[in-house]
Amino acid sequence: MKFTHLPLLALLGLFLCTCGSAPENTSNADAEMRAHANELAQKYLITDGHVDLPYRLKVRNFKLDKEYLGIPIETDAGDFDYVRAKEGGLDAPFMSIYIPSRLQEEPGESPKLADSLITMVKGIADAHPDKFRVTYTPDEMVANFEAGIVSLPMGMENGSPIEDKIERVKEYKDKGISYITLTHAKDNLICDSSYDTTATHGGLSDFGRDVVKEMNRVGIMVDISHVSDKTFWQVVEMTDVPMIASHSSVRHFTPGFERNMDDEMIKRLGEEGGIIQINFGSTFLDGALRTRQDSLRGVFMERLAAKDMKYGDEGTDEMQEAFEKEFPTLYSDLEMVADHIDRVVKLAGIDHVGLGSDFDGVGDSLPTGLKDVSDFPNLIYTLLKRGYADEDIEKICSGNVIRVWKAVEAAAKAK
Repeated sequence: MKFTHLPLLALLGLFLCTCGSAPENTSNADAEMRAHANELAQKYLITDGHVDLPYRLKVRNFKLDKEYLGIPIETDAGDFDYVRAKEGGLDAPFMSIYIPSRLQEEPGESPKLADSLITMVKGIADAHPDKFRVTYTPDEMVANFEAGIVSLPMGMENGSPIEDKIERVKEYKDKGISYITLTHAKDNLICDSSYDTTATHGGLSDFGRDVVKEMNRVGIMVDISHVSDKTFWQVVEMTDVPMIASHSSVRHFTPGFERNMDDEMIKRLGEEGGIIQINFGSTFLDGALRTRQDSLRGVFMERLAAKDMKYGDEGTDEMQEAFEKEFPTLYSDLEMVADHIDRVVKLAGIDHVGLGSDFDGVGDSLPTGLKDVSDFPNLIYTLLKRGYADEDIEKICSGNVIRVWKAVEAAAKAK
């Protein structure tokens, strides 16, 4: 073995390994770093920009009575409950008031579902006042953290409940909505979606521009997750305050996937003081996995067509279960999540990245090591390994979100 070109530290490492002391030292250092990650998870307020608990409970016929009160406290179902949140240090999951795009075709259906989900979140908090509290401001969120209470701020995923009534923006603010994702899977009255190729408005509609201005006026954060690229660039030119991407990742790692943000968008978001909160879904993280999933989806649809069936028909659940056993789902991992964070920090700076897991919203696609809300210490550990300082991790966990939320509040008060 030749050591001619090895740096001094590498030679020292080889020497220590030869002596047999390095593995033990490495093991001790790793254990200390894991313990420190667990400590930081409890020490720092952790926010998650997007948790789909309300809709998950809704589709499972959630009822707020004694029989069902334990669902958000401790359960094996889904990705979120109180016990696991406390274990992982999650203090402020933004409850997603998710409105499927199909509902916007029928007048009145979107606001009906929105109100029912808002009522559910408030009902959970009312039933467990020692554990949860619906949260309207960043100051309340900090106070709840200090009191050991899990905050339940709310964000509306899809602005379709506004319909064509601008006054509803203020009404939803009063009901507790802190951010609105302008659209979801289809173009709506506000703007175009990244998933929809129709390009109905070429970005924002005229009404959508009024909605963004009204959100600025009343103090609701503008969320540009799900919007088309043209919508993003039009919003960024007109909004008076920092924006958020509540659950998006970096397109650099998923080429061609418009749902994620490209480098120029991330840079501009940072220049405007905004924040991108990284989505944990494996297909948001890894382009290779996304290509595989798209391919498998095509194979499954072909099998349905061969049986003259459509997705959702009776019997398709059993077919899908068998298909998934035949073609096991591949997962991304913690390192890939950290890669996305690294990329944002490189492009926009440490002040412009956060966490937006999409727990309970991306199904069985979560990365290894981040399978539910108890796993946040694993991500903190990974970031510590990469050299992130404690103060950097605090910004990622909540400091950046709090700054943006306060800036939006202050701008609204100044109007």
